[in-house]
Amino acid sequence: PYTTLFRATGMAVRKDRERWGQEDLLLLLEGMRTNLPSLDLGKFKTTESHLDWEKVAFKDYSAVACHQKWLELSNEVRKFRTLTELIFDAQEHVKHPYKGKKIKKHPEFPKKPLTPYFRFFMEKRAKYAKLHPEMSNLDLTKILSKKFKELTDKKKIKYVQDFQKDRMEFQRHLARFREEHPDLIQNAKKSDAPEKPKTPQQLWYNHERKIYLKMRPDATTKEVKDSLGKQWSQLTDKKRLKWIHKALEQRKLYEELMREYIQKHPELNIAEEGITKSTLTKAERQLKDKFDGRPTKPPPNSYSLYCAELMTNMKDVPSTERMVLCSQQWKLLSQKEKDAYHKKCEQRKKDYEGELLRFLESLPEEEQQRVLAEQKMGVSRKRGASPASKTTPGTP
Repeated sequence: PYTTLFRATGMAVRKDRERWGQEDLLLLLEGMRTNLPSLDLGKFKTTESHLDWEKVAFKDYSAVACHQKWLELSNEVRKFRTLTELIFDAQEHVKHPYKGKKIKKHPEFPKKPLTPYFRFFMEKRAKYAKLHPEMSNLDLTKILSKKFKELTDKKKIKYVQDFQKDRMEFQRHLARFREEHPDLIQNAKKSDAPEKPKTPQQLWYNHERKIYLKMRPDATTKEVKDSLGKQWSQLTDKKRLKWIHKALEQRKLYEELMREYIQKHPELNIAEEGITKSTLTKAERQLKDKFDGRPTKPPPNSYSLYCAELMTNMKDVPSTERMVLCSQQWKLLSQKEKDAYHKKCEQRKKDYEGELLRFLESLPEEEQQRVLAEQKMGVSRKRGASPASKTTPGTP
């Protein structure tokens, strides 16, 4: 019966929405709170369905109107909670509707200035729409975007200067807004946890982005990302190593600060193992190891050694055909030639073990453990290889 009544009076309730003021909304929430069960541990939907809305009703607001208004309010707050907690969140939302992420919706919040491109777009759009009435908005946007990129620096400077002037004005208005509305600014105490370290690419990107925007202040976020992404992919090993070293320094400092933080906050139960995760990719780690003198692992058997040597002269041969050719050529070798490759392979393994030992001795303890763990991982992968790969050493 209540559900039927709720549906039947839905239209009437919608007409009364604008009557609700902040005081009435808080009275509604308080009425709900006082009618909750003493031990509210169930899902909020379950508790909500058992709530006696007739007892919640107040003034000239009916049970249906109260329920409808609650459904609207509940859309503004998190729902993975009990109804008791949800009502508290709703009360905070009613008292501070513009707090946090919704601050930009405040009627007095200053508007951000238009970028140089959008100034050009707004200025020229009507003209081009009149010239090309058959074009869609998307096509007009593409044309104007191309036209803006083709502008000379002399013509483009007008839009850039207007943008910079308005940006300074925006910053002044924003500072005034913060002074006049301190209650809307998120003043939640920031965590004293150290900032997580950045990857080599992130450090390089942040550095280059500032330089790029100085030269091209009108560039869009996509243009910056695309341009810098291409530059990073073409960066030489020597330049990449510079940022790898910076990232490792930052990582080391972070680990020290995090250990201090963990000691200060034992209640957080943070595992120390979790703070030593590397910020380097596998390729970056290999480049760093190579720079530090890590020896290259030799082929595992005489056949692999033969193939590796043969393939240096097969750069123009498709990869699918290389292994077939290697196998055919290997079969043509005499046993004496195969034995020579076997002997050569064993000598390389012996040399590698000595070089690896010297490399390990040059590393700090935690790095030694990492390299040894990688060696063990490589061995375990070979042991778990498919039966097809477990051929007799020296044979394809």
